[in-house]
This record gives sequence, C-alpha cells and structure tokens, in this order.
Amino acid sequence: MVKPLRKIADPFVVASPAGLRIRTRLHPTRAEAEALKDIGRFLGGLYRAELAGRVAAGRLAGPRRAEWRRERKRTVTAVTSSRWAGAIIRAVEDQYQLGMRSAAADVAFLSAAVDAVTRRCAVEPGTVAAGVRGYHTAAERHQKRRRLTQLQHRLRCARTVLDQAHPSITVGGNHLWRNRNHLDRATLTEAEWGELWSARRAFFTADGESGKRLGNETIRVDGTGQVTIKVPAALADTHGSRLALTVAVGFTHRAGQWLDRVMTNKAVRYDITYDVTRARWYLDASWAAPTEPVPPLATLQAGRVVGVDLNANHLACTVLDFHGNVLGQPVTIPLDLAGVPATTRDGRLRFAISSLIELAHRSQCPAVVIENLNFTDARSSGRETMGRGQRGKRFRRTVSGIPTARFRDRLAGMTATAGLHLIAVDPAYTSRWGSQHWTKPVQQQAVIVVTRHHAAATAIARRGKHLPIRRRTTGPRNGQRTVSGFPPPRPPRQQHLPPVVSSSAPPVIDQMTGSSG
Repeated sequence: MVKPLRKIADPFVVASPAGLRIRTRLHPTRAEAEALKDIGRFLGGLYRAELAGRVAAGRLAGPRRAEWRRERKRTVTAVTSSRWAGAIIRAVEDQYQLGMRSAAADVAFLSAAVDAVTRRCAVEPGTVAAGVRGYHTAAERHQKRRRLTQLQHRLRCARTVLDQAHPSITVGGNHLWRNRNHLDRATLTEAEWGELWSARRAFFTADGESGKRLGNETIRVDGTGQVTIKVPAALADTHGSRLALTVAVGFTHRAGQWLDRVMTNKAVRYDITYDVTRARWYLDASWAAPTEPVPPLATLQAGRVVGVDLNANHLACTVLDFHGNVLGQPVTIPLDLAGVPATTRDGRLRFAISSLIELAHRSQCPAVVIENLNFTDARSSGRETMGRGQRGKRFRRTVSGIPTARFRDRLAGMTATAGLHLIAVDPAYTSRWGSQHWTKPVQQQAVIVVTRHHAAATAIARRGKHLPIRRRTTGPRNGQRTVSGFPPPRPPRQQHLPPVVSSSAPPVIDQMTGSSG
C-alpha cells in the first residue's frame, strides 16, 4: 500500500517582533544591593502566594476573572503600591495561562506517543500492515508494550491536570529545585544553592505606563541615567519611600530609541535581575515595537531569495533568482555550538545570522526563506518512528541539538532590524526532494562539494517562491524520458555575484556563479 503524501501548507511572511528589549548593568553599593535583595524577596513572596491562589482558583473566565483580579489587587496594594500590585497580578495571570498551555501541550505530546506505540504494537513483529511497520522482534514489542503502559498512565495524569485546570508550576525552575537533593552532582554547596534559589525566585518587574513621568512610576530612569525605585509600603520604614541608586546607568544598544520614549513619557517596562555566579545586577528595558505593514508574499517572491537549511552544526544557504535558479556557489556558515558556554553559543549564533544577513544584502535579496520547524513530531513520536538502535538515537540527539527556537527568534528580530523579511515554508519532503532533484544540478555549477543540505536549501527557497521542487512531476522512474517528457532547458549563465567578506571574523563564504533549470 502506497502511503499518500501529506498536505503541504502554504508559505507565509513572518511578522516582525512585537517588542524590543535592551540591557545594561547596575552598580549598586553594598547597602543598595542589600536593599534590592530585600525588595526582590518581599515581592517574590507575594508573587508566589498569589500564583498559588490563582492555581487553586482554577479556570476563570469573563467577569469571574476580572473580579478575582480586582480583589487580589486591592489586597496586594495594601502592602506594596497600586503599580507593584498591578504588575504582580498581571504576571500571575500570564504565568497561569502559560502553565495551562504547557499542560495542553503535554497532553498532545503524550497522546501522539501513545498513538504511535499503539499502532506499531498492533502489527505483527517484522511485518508491515496498512503502511505501519511493526517492531523488529517480539522482545522489542514486549518492551514497547511496557512503555505503552507507562505512557498511558502519564497521559491519564496529564489529562486530570488539564481538566482540573491546576497546572504544576515551580517558581525558580524544576531543574534548580531537583539540584537541591543532588548538590554534589551540581557542584554546589547548600549556601550557594540557597542564594541561587533566592535570586531565581525574586520578583522585580515594573510595567510601563504611557503618559506617566519617564514612562514608569515604579522604576524610573531619567535622561541622565539616574535610577530610582518605589519601595513597597511594608518596607518603607526600613528603606524609605524611594530607593535612589548612587551610580547612574547608560544604555548602548538602541539608546536613542529608549531616550526618545523616556523623554516623551511613553511606556517603558523595567526588569531587575541578579546573576549570582557573576555577582552582577542587570537592568532590562523593554517596550512595544512600532508595527509595520507586512508586504504581500507575491511581492517578496518576485525578487531574489536566500534559502536556509538549519542543521546541528552549520547553515546551508543558496541564492535563487526570480525563476528559481541557483545564483552562485552554495554557502556553508558554521555553527560550532556544542560543548561551549551559553554566552559563547549565543554569540556564535548571532555571528552566523549576521553572515546570513550580509549574504542577503550583497546578493540583493529582500527575503530569507526558512522552514517552519518546531520538531513537534520528533519530540512526541520520534522515539517510535525515527529509527531504532544507535542510529535512531544519534538522529534524535541531532534533532534535539539543533537550536531551533533560539535561531528562529534571533533570525526574526535581526532580519527585521536589517530591513529584510522572513518567509516560512512547510518542511515536508524538503530534504528528500532536494537531495533527489537538486544535488546534481547544483553540483554541476559549483566548485565545492554540494551536500544534501545545500540541495535542501534550494528546495526550501523554491517552495518559498511557490515553485515546484520536483523537476519531473510525472512519468515512471525507470528513466524513460520519451514517456515522461524532458526537463526544461537550462537558462543562460548569470552575472557573477560579489563575494561576501566579513570583517569581524575569517570569511566563511565563498561564491561563484551558476544556474540550473
């Protein structure tokens, strides 16, 4: 039985980020740092108490939710202030809704895994029935049946949590909480863990307000960088009504935009965090980004595009013209992210995206085309359908190592800042059809070895331009070209593209010109 092809979704233009966020360091004195810790711990305790009450209240809708928010805000205002109370209640509601979405995602995850194991267990070992392949041996099927029992139990528990609307939320993070019982493995002492746990659970978020002085009545930063913080009423006797930091702060990234908002009294949100490992205080400022109209997809498809195939250790890129022909040599941008600290990974990811943006600008491409990847199937049922043994384990480890979410978020923000647009396409069959139909044509025009990832990038770009990927859509597979028809003629050679040279690091891009039909 031939398995039908899955329906391929249409490409779409990714919207620009809805907000902007910048960061700078705070340099409080020892007394000011102790005051900041007291305020953060006090507000964090209120936040956790309100969050526990919100989880216990369960699912609220319409007037009941509005009534709950008004009542809780009045209670919290008595010991803090109206603006601190508003920020806490809004954060509690957002966290609860996030917990409910996570509970729903957990149910969907376990349901997909249960369905995958059930289908394969229903087939005799070593056989295929109705397009479903059974497990290789009876022993493997027995082991999977035991796993199926565990998955079904977890699914029942997850559905109970979702039905009762009582999601499990750990303020500070489950990972850090589990380390409490394994301090030797985490290389932490009890005092170090306690300080880290306290810092993670502190609450120091002040929502901005339009029309108010400097855009925020709770945490103010004026044009000279002077920081003043509204002290909660319960701590006013100890630290005064407002805490003014001695050392002024200054933003470097987007400083002009921040100053313009502050001086015109537009809303600016501030978050204060403490990094225990570095003993540093940070101040984050964020505000809503100006909304710009998204251009029609047909307008972007009319020009050149850059197709990108994201992999665990590199980006494979190709440039396509209006007709879908490859312009120049395929490009490989390394992503050496394994075994390095998080800050180093973030820097290398930013450099790779900067190289990609530079390639788009030099190639005169208004849009970048990527796959709309979230690896939902791989996470839910991949253990049962994406290979077995060591080969399947290596493949799943590779999938889990791809920085999908961070790359997607960084690329959306950086391309919007650079004046480029992002087109997302369905990832179905891009690697398979790209390797089958475009590896050889692209290799004929290249001086480097063309991999299946470069062919996949070509397939992605063609799908973004709404062009077919398969070069021969009909006919048998035995090479009878007289029956199926000839491929279209190859277009003339295009003009040479200038090479991309990066000034911040050794060049990783080398191009030549070529085309394929």
